[in-house]
Amino acid sequence: MTNFTKLSLIAALSLAGTTASAQPLAEAIKNVEVSGTVVYRYNDVNFKEGTDITAGDSNSNYSKTSNNYKIAVNLNSKVTDDVTFNSRFIIGDGTDMAGLDTQADADANLAVQLSEANFAYTGIANTAIIVGKQAMPTSFTVDRDSTGGENVGTGILAQTSFGPATLYAAYFNQNNFNAVNDTGLAFVGSENVLVAGTKLAFGPVNVDASYVDVKDIFDAYTLGVDAGFDLGAANLEAFARYTSLDLEDDISKADNNLWKVGVAASTGIFGAHLSYGKTDRDGGTVGIMAGADTGFDEHWMVTLSGQADADALYAGVDAQVTDKINLALNYSTMDAGSRNADGERDEVEYYGQVTYDHSSNLSTLVRFGKLDVDKKNADDYEATAGRIQVKYSF
Repeated sequence: MTNFTKLSLIAALSLAGTTASAQPLAEAIKNVEVSGTVVYRYNDVNFKEGTDITAGDSNSNYSKTSNNYKIAVNLNSKVTDDVTFNSRFIIGDGTDMAGLDTQADADANLAVQLSEANFAYTGIANTAIIVGKQAMPTSFTVDRDSTGGENVGTGILAQTSFGPATLYAAYFNQNNFNAVNDTGLAFVGSENVLVAGTKLAFGPVNVDASYVDVKDIFDAYTLGVDAGFDLGAANLEAFARYTSLDLEDDISKADNNLWKVGVAASTGIFGAHLSYGKTDRDGGTVGIMAGADTGFDEHWMVTLSGQADADALYAGVDAQVTDKINLALNYSTMDAGSRNADGERDEVEYYGQVTYDHSSNLSTLVRFGKLDVDKKNADDYEATAGRIQVKYSF
């Protein structure tokens, strides 16, 4: 993070007034830090034959290109030695990326929204208490994402650490699940949310367990373990997680669970990863977002999260050919059962990616791939997709 010294932001402070006690502006600026991300993304997707899952057109060819943007700015202001005020502004489409269809939309200005506004108290040793509108850093949600939706809520979160253990608990009386979720569940946003969990670290091995209750919607628990090992000539990482979620208002889908395991290895300039996951025959909805720790959304267009009676495999290899350039090839496949809304089907995806890290805080990627979907009782379809993305962190 860098000191808050940009002229435009100083001007904004001046217009808004300094502090209630007429503190000199220079002193106020010293206690404020700014960080964030800026992302531009260009997508090009072309569907061929079959039913287009985006447009809903049967037996048609369809293409879509779009410009997408998201800017996130975090302001942290030191109020006292043990109290900090934290805020986060999202410039985009609410908390997600703003997408402008190049074939149908004119260029437009982006909305600015206050995503977080809270106070953090750290006056107790090894403890933090956060009160207010804040990110929800649970295994079932996505708290911050430079290119996607973010789950926030208003409430209180407390976390304390002793030895290898960390305990945390939270209560939220409001949430944004009604606007930011990909579960298909009907959230209002006023549901009370209770969260409790623990994290344990034993050398290279980390274990976590947590529980969440969203009033009148669901309750869920998850158990996870991950480890990293330096084997001298190679580095090895592995993970495993099991999650169970019970819906309270839909008996036919009461038993949702998803388990997944994976391993990644690297030696020299080469790396590889392989992971596998499976869902219950009654449902695979195990969190608020597919990209949460409890979900399984490792690659691009194939997602196991939310699929009933399904299993998925993700694999990939990469090479760090120079200090700045990485080349990767990824493969995904999913076999979904007939209990899904889309029926029984097989999905296969493969794509190549080139990543160029211009500096530690500026990176560009170019991606191109293909998706094939074979349906048992409906038209098959295929899609080719490309992406260019630039990300700047500050």
